[in-house]
Amino acid sequence: MAPMAKHFAEPAWWKESVIYQVYPSSFKSTGSGNAPGWGDIKGITSQLDYLKHLGVDIIWSSPIFKSPQVDMGYDISDYYDIDPKYGTLEDVDELIRELKKRDMKLMMDLVVNHSSDQNPWFKESRSSKDNPKRDWYIWQPAKYDEQGNRKPPNNWSMILGEANSAWTWDEKTQEYYLALFTPEQPDLNWRNPDLRAAVHDVMKFWLDRGACGFRMDVINHISKPDGYPDAPITNPGAPYQPGYSMYCNGPHMNEYIRELNDKVLSKYDTVTVGEMPFVKDPKEIIKVVGAEQKELRMIFIFDMVDIDNLPGSFRLTLRDWPTTDIRDIETKYQRLMIEHDGWNSMFIENHDNPRSVSRYTDDSDQYRDLGAKLLCLMQTTLSGTIYVYQGEELGMKNIAPEIPIEEYKDVESINYYKKITSMYPNDPEKANQAKDCLQRKARDHSRTPVQWSAGPNAGFCAEGVEPWMVVNKDYKTVNAEAQRDFQGQDQLSVLQFWKRGLQNRKDNKDVFVYGDYELLDDSTYEVFAYKRKTASRAFVTVLNYSGKEVQWQIPPQAAVEKWVAGNYTASAPEKPVSGTVTLRPWEGLLGK
Repeated sequence: MAPMAKHFAEPAWWKESVIYQVYPSSFKSTGSGNAPGWGDIKGITSQLDYLKHLGVDIIWSSPIFKSPQVDMGYDISDYYDIDPKYGTLEDVDELIRELKKRDMKLMMDLVVNHSSDQNPWFKESRSSKDNPKRDWYIWQPAKYDEQGNRKPPNNWSMILGEANSAWTWDEKTQEYYLALFTPEQPDLNWRNPDLRAAVHDVMKFWLDRGACGFRMDVINHISKPDGYPDAPITNPGAPYQPGYSMYCNGPHMNEYIRELNDKVLSKYDTVTVGEMPFVKDPKEIIKVVGAEQKELRMIFIFDMVDIDNLPGSFRLTLRDWPTTDIRDIETKYQRLMIEHDGWNSMFIENHDNPRSVSRYTDDSDQYRDLGAKLLCLMQTTLSGTIYVYQGEELGMKNIAPEIPIEEYKDVESINYYKKITSMYPNDPEKANQAKDCLQRKARDHSRTPVQWSAGPNAGFCAEGVEPWMVVNKDYKTVNAEAQRDFQGQDQLSVLQFWKRGLQNRKDNKDVFVYGDYELLDDSTYEVFAYKRKTASRAFVTVLNYSGKEVQWQIPPQAAVEKWVAGNYTASAPEKPVSGTVTLRPWEGLLGK
């Protein structure tokens, strides 16, 4: 193994922090916003003691800005104000004050690859070709085929509706504008220095108001290639093609991000994480997160949450993936950051993905708790800033299969099902395949209301109020209130297991946050085992990613003296520390 890079183990508050993602519409509704059954800012404030007790240091909230809500707030019409569904600017100020009382912080979601088409910037831009803000967005003339039919400027597909073009025709000015996600989310033109200055002003506004930093939405999409060339044809039967190889990590991306750092971020003590899908080249990653690059603290690397995608195809595709992928992916990025002076974000769940316990383990009643704890044990013992998504700490799982497709609210899900049923009308088999794909991978699964109690609406909103999104059917037994109580003499609930795991990580941060990483076994198919170490001490994590019993040969370099924790019991597991150890289905062990 290559040695540890010089800055990797330098202490920093943002490296050690536990960041908890709130998807505000589904977190907690107090009725203080103007939409009944919709989560609000006061709902976040009401649960700060719960989050503090869990071990959370930073709350990252998905967008709460004014928005028509075409894409659940990722279409922003006013970067300086709050959508009345969530409350008011004063409610945010109160949230920041209450966080500070608890030595906690607020991280905002910065969505500046695109805005809403209702944003005043875009309204001006589309008003005429000679408007001063015309060049704040990306406009291109039409192309025409041999028959004179109008065509979009290239073959890029829309990300949240891949049957459609990423370009939208504007009848008034007779040009196309680029809108990678939906027609209501036009892409901003970062080539324009006035636009970039406006983005800098937005960032300063929120940092001055008390935010500690930003999660930056699809920040690697901000630099598009000159000439907008066609994407490679990877889906021959589709009219439009995935264009990410064209617009991800574009020619000026690093320049623009360095400018953000130089003109804004470096003036404050901030935490930043960039959402950077489709990027797998280690050199490109280190260009952004390297300690001396002066760009971002860390990025979200998507290999784990793309694990079941068909390579080169759309997100809503399925493939059978080998269990060894988890071991290979995590080992790759643990070593990359240690050796090349970068920093990881540790996450496996967010608002754009299904529930992790359903995706990576077994969410049946028999194994759901064990699977959720197994995933917790992995995340709390690997290096990187840890991100917990709301409900992950409870082992919340995907929407029940019997819930009808009509309950799926996400624009991506709706467009996908519409595409399949339009392409294959009167074909129930194809429709069922589409339903199966959505049941396994839809973004809706992570957006069901948080299950606070066994009361009406899972305690998310008041009795008699209809939640905006269906509550999952298991809330009477799987909820925060129930999991606060000990399950038995030697049992921890998933919530209690997460609390213990996060505290153990902080108590042993020299090992789990800043320590070295060594893979212990690259041959046992079901087992992911690794050692985290400093010069003076070490921990060993062993994870059985299968629903069967596995006999695992403990390698000599593990040098386990005792097992200190596991996911089957609250007490230390009584198992051999050398020779062969029996791992039960979905069992995880922590040794010292």
